[in-house]
Amino acid sequence: MMQTAISIPSEAPVMVLPGTVLFPNSVMPLRIFEPRYRAMLEFGLENDRVFCIALMKPGIREAVTEDQFFHTACLGLISASVTQEDGTSNLMLQGLARVRFKGFRQFTPFRIARIEPLPTVASDPEDVARLAQNLRDQLSTIRVNGSPLPDSLLKILGKITGPDALADAVAYALIGDAFSRQGILEEQEVESRLHTIMRLLREQFPAG
Repeated sequence: MMQTAISIPSEAPVMVLPGTVLFPNSVMPLRIFEPRYRAMLEFGLENDRVFCIALMKPGIREAVTEDQFFHTACLGLISASVTQEDGTSNLMLQGLARVRFKGFRQFTPFRIARIEPLPTVASDPEDVARLAQNLRDQLSTIRVNGSPLPDSLLKILGKITGPDALADAVAYALIGDAFSRQGILEEQEVESRLHTIMRLLREQFPAG
């Protein structure tokens, strides 16, 4: 079974960051201060109110060329934005969908990519449901063993119904390594996503 959760534009600005991966259904606070990203934010607010968060590749301090960052990213919606007197802005970015860059139609002052959605694939719904319950059980064990879960995750666990949304919420809140999170973001098959998350949680919380 394949699903595309939402309709997304064919193009979107791109913000490239180190150590940062956004997931669908997650909310990321951001402070915008670089001139190029101030221009990007202004463009976004005047148009679709969206932009993508892309992760820099290992060893890169500043992404200059297109091969220095990953081309699977998350498209986010600017759900709130407040501009300060100094011209910087604080905003909340709501993750919408996995996307892949198909090329770039603008590079300066900020990148605008042509994008395509990456729908989640669930080949065996019963297996997916079982794995999702296993993940919930694992989270409960982690808590019982004394490792606190972030309040942001606890607030949404009871509201999440879809296994794909559950996997993304847990990956965003608990998986510590950015490149591991990137691998989960790139995984379209929800079974593989859930297996990877549970394995990584066992490594991070050995008693869980």
